[in-house]
Amino acid sequence: MKNQFIEAILEAGCDEAGRGCLAGPVFAAAVILGESFDNQFVNDSKQLTMKNRKELRLYIEQNALAFSVAFVEPKQIDEINILNASILAMHLALEGLKIQPEHIIVDGNRFKPYQNIPHQCIVKGDAKYRNIAAASILAKTYRDEFMEELHEEFPVYNWKKNKGYPTMVHREAIKEYGITEHHRKSFKLLPTQLSLDL
Repeated sequence: MKNQFIEAILEAGCDEAGRGCLAGPVFAAAVILGESFDNQFVNDSKQLTMKNRKELRLYIEQNALAFSVAFVEPKQIDEINILNASILAMHLALEGLKIQPEHIIVDGNRFKPYQNIPHQCIVKGDAKYRNIAAASILAKTYRDEFMEELHEEFPVYNWKKNKGYPTMVHREAIKEYGITEHHRKSFKLLPTQLSLDL
């Protein structure tokens, strides 16, 4: 895991959470770390326990030079598709930074230029660079909290546990109770759509 610094420029790492979910927004985070930031436990959020992620989120928020989290709602995901919505969420997160970065690195292989700032896409970047890993932790923890709050209003879908992902319990609940305003109607919510009234 590296801190990628190019001649000590301010570099933002970006990542998203929730692309593959059937319900809820897609979240993204942008994080700028200083050269002195050195926490060996900051890693791809998928490789960490929930407890570790929450602890590291606090550390990142207290020690990063700047961070920002943003999201795009299901209605807009349906309108512009999940790839564009993920990129838009990352742009919104970058816009929310209190410091403008001079370079951007993004987890994955797709991105659209942001304000003419040079960027680089890095496949599995959340396992290679700390600023992307930090962004993955923030995006994941903020989204999980959002879905846990939605669960209180819609407990039948068990979002507290599955966070909107296509588990058997989630799909069975869709089949039995239908969908909510928080479901992504452009996604394949059930193996067959015949029983869904969209």
